[in-house]
Amino acid sequence: MTQEGSSSSDFRYPAWQREYEASLVELDPKKLLERVHKAEAAIFNRLQEMAQSSGSSDNKAERQAIEDALANLRVLQRENLRFPDWKKD
Repeated sequence: MTQEGSSSSDFRYPAWQREYEASLVELDPKKLLERVHKAEAAIFNRLQEMAQSSGSSDNKAERQAIEDALANLRVLQRENLRFPDWKKD
């Protein structure tokens, strides 16, 4: 959900950024997992939309923003939710 005073126009990519931003500011560990899942689902849905649109060459900046967001969500999962670090040797 959005914070008071924010709207869809505050986000460059409102289709998924609202859920992503909510996960970044969530302090309650019990709610954080749910927020991360919602952010991941919103990102997945947006990637599906982008894959189905014919003029997807204009989405380079959004794809980079999604890649960055997913990396940040992995950090949240690893550090705040104690998910395993799959990149460790």
